[in-house]
Amino acid sequence: MEYRKITGSDPEYPNRLKEIKSPPKELYIKGRLPDEKALSVAIVGARECSPYGRRMAQEIGAELARAGIQIISGMARGIDGAAQGGALSAGGATFAVLGCGVDVCYPSEHRKLYESLQKEGGILSELPPESPPLPQHFPARNRIISGLSDVVLVIEAREKSGSLITADLALEQGKDVYALPGPVNSNLSRGCNGLIKQGAGIVVSIEDFMEELHISYSGKMEKIEENKILLESAEKLVYTCLDLYPKNLGTLVGETDLTIPELLNVLFRLELKGYIQEISKNYYVKIK
Repeated sequence: MEYRKITGSDPEYPNRLKEIKSPPKELYIKGRLPDEKALSVAIVGARECSPYGRRMAQEIGAELARAGIQIISGMARGIDGAAQGGALSAGGATFAVLGCGVDVCYPSEHRKLYESLQKEGGILSELPPESPPLPQHFPARNRIISGLSDVVLVIEAREKSGSLITADLALEQGKDVYALPGPVNSNLSRGCNGLIKQGAGIVVSIEDFMEELHISYSGKMEKIEENKILLESAEKLVYTCLDLYPKNLGTLVGETDLTIPELLNVLFRLELKGYIQEISKNYYVKIK
């Protein structure tokens, strides 16, 4: 798909960006621009996220999209890509602001997401085509992500991260900032927990978050949970003991009363069926 360029004097230039400090003088676009009349939520977070963070980003992105909310993010690895993928899976609109030219797919492994965004939303950048993804480009693009959004939600962030830059810019722009809490001993949660300590909104459930946004909640996440494929009794026992944080063999033996050979056999079957993943030697998490 070819790109097009607009400037601040063009009628379609986003009004939200006209109101921020240092609005981009020009925008390069593939696909379309966000609907000015629709609510937009930016979902940002760690590139090296946990399975918990990835799943929450996917589910929140999907639920917001089902409610007609536009998802703004940066198409980065981890939380950004998961949230935008979730929005697309729900048939919603999502828009990526890149730290490179719109004709550059970065990261390269997000090629499928990059192509889908052009059809179901848009890709934007203030940088000319062929601009490489240099580190200095990303802090500046964050003001555009927050600028296009009405609300910013941070899902997993280290103490010093680009996501916190986006949150700070959002606050400067008068936007509401929310954060998903996490374990106090997790480096990936320190940024979010710090935001909450400073007064950011706390997301404890999708229902509460959508109520804060004055959006009716469909409850589809619960329906998905209720309609899981039936597993054999031993598989169901092990599956219910797992969650989005890793558990090792010793813990699972104590919780299930299975022998190690029995447990390994069940874990192998669950992994083959796509329900769990071994993320490191003998440590397992749910993935759906």
